[in-house]
Amino acid sequence: MIKKLLVNNRIRAQQVRVIDETGKQLGIMPLREALQMAAKQNLDLIQVADKTEPPVCKLGDYGKYLYKEEKKERLTHKRKTNEIKGIRLTFNISSHDLETRANLAGKFLNKGDRVRVEMPLKGREKALGDFAKTKMNKFLEVLKNIIPIKIERELKREARGLTMIISKNQHAQ
Repeated sequence: MIKKLLVNNRIRAQQVRVIDETGKQLGIMPLREALQMAAKQNLDLIQVADKTEPPVCKLGDYGKYLYKEEKKERLTHKRKTNEIKGIRLTFNISSHDLETRANLAGKFLNKGDRVRVEMPLKGREKALGDFAKTKMNKFLEVLKNIIPIKIERELKREARGLTMIISKNQHAQ
């Protein structure tokens, strides 16, 4: 959420550092002079940084400034939604369960998330790594029929089993 900004006569500082619409510094001047300059150009004087001494004020249309700030905030929220979701497959997973997990992974990928596919191996399953790899490849084939995918991290054997990270392939139609 955007904080309340001080505009025009609500600014309380005696001296302000003024920046014009293009970002060019006009220097430090008394508040009264900065307000007169803004009034001559039919613009607002917006205090953008109050922690500095003297505070930084920008000449510009207050409505446009608010719109740009909200737009920036929305973009940062969009970028943060990209998470890694986890799908866990078992060694003896049935074909129907495999399809169900592939559909779930497809939903995650459509939302823009990346998916970590895990297959934990226990006991004797660790010795049958080739069978586990074929199960993972079958999962990928089922998933490729649903949505185009890109493998971000290849199938890798770790201490507890097999893992890989996949994402939606943006370039394939």
